Amino acid sequence: MDLKLAGKTCLVTGASAGIGVGIARSLAREGVRLTILARRRERLEEVAEGIAAETGLRPAIVVADLMDRDAPAAVLAAAGPVDILINNAGLSSKPEIIAADEIWNAGFDLKFTTLRRLTNAFLPSMRAQRWGRIVNITGIVEPYATSAALTACAAVHAWAKGLSRDLAKEGITINCIPPGRINSEQIRSRLHPDPVVTQHYIDQNIPIGRFGEPEELADLVTFLASPRAGYITGTVIPVDGGMSRFAM
Repeated sequence: MDLKLAGKTCLVTGASAGIGVGIARSLAREGVRLTILARRRERLEEVAEGIAAETGLRPAIVVADLMDRDAPAAVLAAAGPVDILINNAGLSSKPEIIAADEIWNAGFDLKFTTLRRLTNAFLPSMRAQRWGRIVNITGIVEPYATSAALTACAAVHAWAKGLSRDLAKEGITINCIPPGRINSEQIRSRLHPDPVVTQHYIDQNIPIGRFGEPEELADLVTFLASPRAGYITGTVIPVDGGMSRFAM
């Protein structure tokens, strides 16, 4: 299937490892002209070289910390207007029943406020051309414990739903993808370093019986970013091997 993405421009945040790398590779294979963003230049250079070797298209690189208040304007100036924005940056937060305001504020700043502000920076050009795709990589829809980051992801779902209705007639779609357990640097190093504990978690929670691969989520992102997905907006689509238990 031709996704009609060749020549489209795209910014992928959090593109130095894991899911972000998988998304960048998938889009590049469809001929998308990429800008990849993260805080680690060395990792971005490695990703860019790998994509260039595979596709012949070397992504542009932007090094930025999206927590900086001036970051959205600086990123827009460096990347230029894009047709597609993939909001993938962010880390999980440690569950804590009664957490300090600093933890809650940091969680919302990272997972909601920075995403919203970056999107707002790129929206005017999408509205001017009356076409755009925004895909937000969020977090599981059924938290196992109190979490500032996952609560902020729920806020993203609500914000994105409202925005999708505001902009639908302008040819701009906004969708969210909550990953389940996807093999990535963050998952393996921070959440599941012990193989025995990991297998127990899989047996208890993931009907499909394994963690997902970044490419399996990236393929959905690429489709949602394409002109062929023009009738899909305002959705929350988990990629989690059946881990979600309840209807949304």
